[in-house]
Amino acid sequence: QVRLVESGGGLVQAGGSLRLSCAASGRTFSNYAMGWFRQAPGKEREFVAGINWSGGSTYYADSVKGRFTISRDNAKNTVYLQMNSLKPEDTAVYYCARGTTSWAIQPGYFDSWGQGTQVTVSS
Repeated sequence: QVRLVESGGGLVQAGGSLRLSCAASGRTFSNYAMGWFRQAPGKEREFVAGINWSGGSTYYADSVKGRFTISRDNAKNTVYLQMNSLKPEDTAVYYCARGTTSWAIQPGYFDSWGQGTQVTVSS
């Protein structure tokens, strides 16, 4: 069973930046795609970004495309989410997720979740 621990959330003004990190346990991190999801109060959890096992392929929700960048460091068992030009509507709990395969990075291909980190963007 993988353990995913997110960090890096916080309070930031609109237009600012944050970098989220997710550390994964185990020796098979590089065997799996990874992703980020978020859930705002009163809303369903939504997909944000996904990255394949090597980092060579990424996929983003339209709402964050051009502002967020997902990356990974397999040597450190860590996946990152660089968030720039943040907007108040980006306010949510952000969750790291492990994929069900090494290559699939679309929203329906993730099944293990971290505990989340809060991101709040003030206007």
